[in-house]
Amino acid sequence: MNHVHRAARLFLAPIILVTLFLCTNASWAGQDHSHTLSLTAKSSLLLDAGTGQILFEQNARMRLPPASTTKIVTALLALETGDLSQVVTVSPNAATVPEASLDLRPGEKITLEELIYGALLCSGNDACVAIAEHIAGTEANFVLLMNQKAWLLGADATSFKNTNGLPAAGHLTTALDLGILTRCALSNPTFRKIVNTREKTINGQEGLRGLSNTNRLLWSYNGANGVKTGTTDEAGNCLVASATKNGRQLISVVLNSENRWTDSQKLLDYGFNHFEFMNVVTAGDVYGTIGVVDGGGEAMAIASVDLGVVFPKDNPESIKKMVTLSSDLTAPLQKGQKVGCITILVQGEVAGSADLISDQDLVKTSPYGSLWKWTSIFS
Repeated sequence: MNHVHRAARLFLAPIILVTLFLCTNASWAGQDHSHTLSLTAKSSLLLDAGTGQILFEQNARMRLPPASTTKIVTALLALETGDLSQVVTVSPNAATVPEASLDLRPGEKITLEELIYGALLCSGNDACVAIAEHIAGTEANFVLLMNQKAWLLGADATSFKNTNGLPAAGHLTTALDLGILTRCALSNPTFRKIVNTREKTINGQEGLRGLSNTNRLLWSYNGANGVKTGTTDEAGNCLVASATKNGRQLISVVLNSENRWTDSQKLLDYGFNHFEFMNVVTAGDVYGTIGVVDGGGEAMAIASVDLGVVFPKDNPESIKKMVTLSSDLTAPLQKGQKVGCITILVQGEVAGSADLISDQDLVKTSPYGSLWKWTSIFS
């Protein structure tokens, strides 16, 4: 497959994924809880991975260099569009990328899967360039697609200039954008597996390479299962972390932190200790009655899916439901047709929504049937 075809395939895959992702997940909403935590990071975010709710943010929309947390998007695109078993030939350009590396050699052959492990576990800058050249022909082409991916997912404050996070003018993102991008990445089972791997041995032409994950939380924090470190003089110490406890997964982001490990643990502890999940809508629950123009009878507006939200443990009363039903429906009405929406508010902010659908068909009333009814009355 030539590089043009690879690029075209990469262009289409994010569109398909983002359509599914954005249509089935909750709205983004949050409040500033900066007074409740003392952190050293210049910017931070805590996100519930299941619902998309922001549980904590502090300067989360400040544009900052992300260092190697950039590799989250590099790896995700490679997983979505590449063949993990395909062998990649390392170019001289990729082999000479500075700083953290897999020590790749020009002409070396290594699988795409091994390169992704190298990029995510030990932050191989050379691996990222090799991935980009394999998928899109050049790193520049691949970076264009990274920015497209970010934009499609709503991470519109992000501007990538390279695949690995090495310092570059204008290479910027925000803690909020990294939370959005990581939430998407964690929906990929292979990505989840890789970032939760502590150690891995890969077998390239140059022999066995032992990889050790740079994310120390995998060893030190109960339930930790990702995601990616980042460190440069310009960006400082950065970390996107994730952990799962009692079926709830949280994502924390700290940028330019004096102590990324402690900051991340504080954020995760805060989320697990002060919030809980509740299923507030069950598929099939009735939320109103629907009448239609020119229709015989009425239909029930029922919830199309289950819907849950995260809320402060000490304030379950903060959850409110808002039902909106369509007022201009005309027969025929089909069972399963959207007839409204239920929106869940937590502390006055949108936390999730679901379609309300008709529980039955309503057929259009025959004009002859109406005439018969009138004549029957007067006969």
